[in-house]
Amino acid sequence: MELKETKKNENPLFNRKEVIVVIKSSSSPKIKEVEQSLSEKYSTPIENITVKTIKGSFGSSQFSITANIYSSKEDKDKTEVVARKTRKAAATPTA
Repeated sequence: MELKETKKNENPLFNRKEVIVVIKSSSSPKIKEVEQSLSEKYSTPIENITVKTIKGSFGSSQFSITANIYSSKEDKDKTEVVARKTRKAAATPTA
């Protein structure tokens, strides 16, 4: 998987880097694979990375990926919204 950065924006308000990268791959990259590649490129833990979108064009092997890279897990938890389904599953005690 070939990773090329097209845009990088520092956002000090949220303590994160907002990046847009292009990946060349024969098939659609999985979110875990993208997180791993970004983690290696930017030398940050995987839990500090949020992949927003993976966009590809029909018949093309290039995929545009939008991601946020936070400086710490606490900053990510304060900023990112957790899906309602995930919140309900976490709030429901299992017997």
